[in-house]
Formats: sequence, structure tokens, C-alpha cells
Amino acid sequence: MSHAVCIFDFDGTLVDSMPSWSEKMLNILRASGVDYPDDIIRIITPLGDGGSADYFRDVLGVKMSREEMFARMDAYALPCYRDKIPAKAGVEAYLRRLHAEGVKLCILTASPHKMLDPCLARLGLTPLFTQICSSDDFGMPKSDPAIYLALLDRLGVSAADAVFFDDNLCAIETAAKAGLCTVGVYDPTGESFADELRAAADHYLHSFEGAPLF
Repeated sequence: MSHAVCIFDFDGTLVDSMPSWSEKMLNILRASGVDYPDDIIRIITPLGDGGSADYFRDVLGVKMSREEMFARMDAYALPCYRDKIPAKAGVEAYLRRLHAEGVKLCILTASPHKMLDPCLARLGLTPLFTQICSSDDFGMPKSDPAIYLALLDRLGVSAADAVFFDDNLCAIETAAKAGLCTVGVYDPTGESFADELRAAADHYLHSFEGAPLF
């Protein structure tokens, strides 16, 4: 029996966008000439654009304004999301299986709607989702358990009725703290922490092709 609600991350989970997402962030750090940790993408992925900009300024010492950083992010990434980024293998068929089973589908992503919405529309996936949410909609990052509880309240379901899919270790650990069943999703950009993700999640998918329903 599937859960009543399936909540999906977007970047690196449903779509093969992490190389583009990572580049839009690393471009800022390279242009600023600041040192950054090897696992920077893992650190900032749950933070969204605003949280990442704050991290760059407050922790790494980037001197650009938030507005300049956002402009650089958009200039690089918007064409990628609008025109190029594909769904990951098996995603459309998996979502349609769940939808046919009567499962409510939702997206919770750190990406802003200006990236998310055109990409979903181009891929023809928008009508499958009951809710399409950015962390911007809640004013909190995915590293805060409260965002998952706020989304569950919006959906009118309990944590026991929901399962959360994400390729990011921090997001999986945080959703688990909020009481959700979790499914870790492999992405090549997360190869270095794939074993940790597998251990932290209730379930793990290397691919959506032929994946079970949860």
C-alpha cells in the first residue's frame, strides 16, 4: 500500500540538474576568488538561493551583494532550466504510476519558482502535482524540520501518511527528524556521500526505473 502523499525534491531527484545548479553557484565563488570546502555543494543544496548567498557572504567572505549574486545565478541557470535540463531516467513513468494509484504528489525544493516552474512545464509534469512548493514559499530552508511540518499542514496529512524523496543527505536527515518516511535517491554528484545517504534513509533508490512504490 503506497503512502497517501509522496513529496519529491526537484534538483538531482526528479531532474538531472545538479551539474547546472552547482555551476551557477561555483561561478560566483570562482569570480570572487574565495576558498571554499570540497563539500560546498552538499552544504548549500538545502539552503536555496537566498541561504546560499548568505552563506557565501557571511561564512566564505564573498563581497558581492545578494542582488549581484542572484543576477549571476539567473543569467547562468535560467536558460538551462527553461530549455535543456531533462527528467532523470524513469521519473515520468514512476510519477504516472503513483498518480494512477491515487497518491497525491508534491514537490518541495530549495530552487525558486522561476527555475522550477518552466522546467516542469516543459517536461509536461506540472499537472501530476497537487502542490509545487519552493522553500521560498515558507521562508525557511530544507535544513529546518519546521518546513516539512508546514508542508504537511498545508497538505492536510500527518507525517505517517507521507514519504519524502531527496538526493541530499541533510534534507533526508531533516525530514526524518520531522517524522517522515524517507527515500534517498542516488545522483552522480552525490557519489561521495552515497553510502551515508543509503544509511540515513528508510529506503534507497539508485534509479526510478522499475522502482517500487512506497
